Amino acid sequence: MTVSSETTKRAVLVGLIGADIQMSKSPALHEREGALQGLDYRYELLDLAERGLPATALPDLLAEEEARGFAGSNITHPCKQTVIPHLTDLSEDARMLGAVNTVVFKDGRRTGHNTDWYGFYENFRRGLPDVPRHRAVLLGAGGAGVAVAHATMKLGIERLAIFDQDVSRADRLAEDLNSRFSAERAFAITDVGKAMRSADGLIHATPTGMKNHPGLPIEESWLEPRHWVADIVYMPLKTELLALATRLGCRTLPGGGMTVFQAAAAFKLFSGIEPDAERMSAHFTELCKVS
Repeated sequence: MTVSSETTKRAVLVGLIGADIQMSKSPALHEREGALQGLDYRYELLDLAERGLPATALPDLLAEEEARGFAGSNITHPCKQTVIPHLTDLSEDARMLGAVNTVVFKDGRRTGHNTDWYGFYENFRRGLPDVPRHRAVLLGAGGAGVAVAHATMKLGIERLAIFDQDVSRADRLAEDLNSRFSAERAFAITDVGKAMRSADGLIHATPTGMKNHPGLPIEESWLEPRHWVADIVYMPLKTELLALATRLGCRTLPGGGMTVFQAAAAFKLFSGIEPDAERMSAHFTELCKVS
């Protein structure tokens, strides 16, 4: 009896836990790359909203994944912080950031990782490799902003001015960065326009610009052609901020790359296989054109 190649493929089952995640590109990204790597790779959405569950149902969803033999799970809003008490171990970056977006199940243990910071780091390193990194302004000190700020320190941004509507949150993030990396590299600000006058670039890490949150996060007059602009929003791929920056002649970095590279890092954690990040990036662009 001949055994088909399909039955010999190694099975990898992973998921995503979060709320309102039906539009996620992760299942398609992971599953195609898994197939091209010769795996029987399945990616399921465990959507709190779709199941009518509160965020407190997180422990039950983790237990469900383990019982069904998942290799791991991505974690997104509103569970990136609340998942931590339910884990066995944390990677160094996850511990420093206080947020987890990837959990690996192995040998009865749950290990939390954070690949969000790496997603921004790699996207910036490839997309804006030669821009000046003396001073930058970061808009947003929430979960995404924390990961992005961590990446900016590793990218060698010398001075990071952080703005958030919640001033205390910006203060806390600056303090955390300075204690983690080097004193006085990061500081909270309340006047973005003033900070932009001496900045090399702008990093945007708030929901403004998403389909459900249209608009610009800054005044148009604050942006100059000499600035570089990095956005983490990827739906749409070209936000109003990036469109403005392009018209002015600024160097720009769309947010899609952050999504791709965090997914590539998670894929490796789940499967043990190094994915083809360039191939995943091309696939992501296709997905965005269709949606």
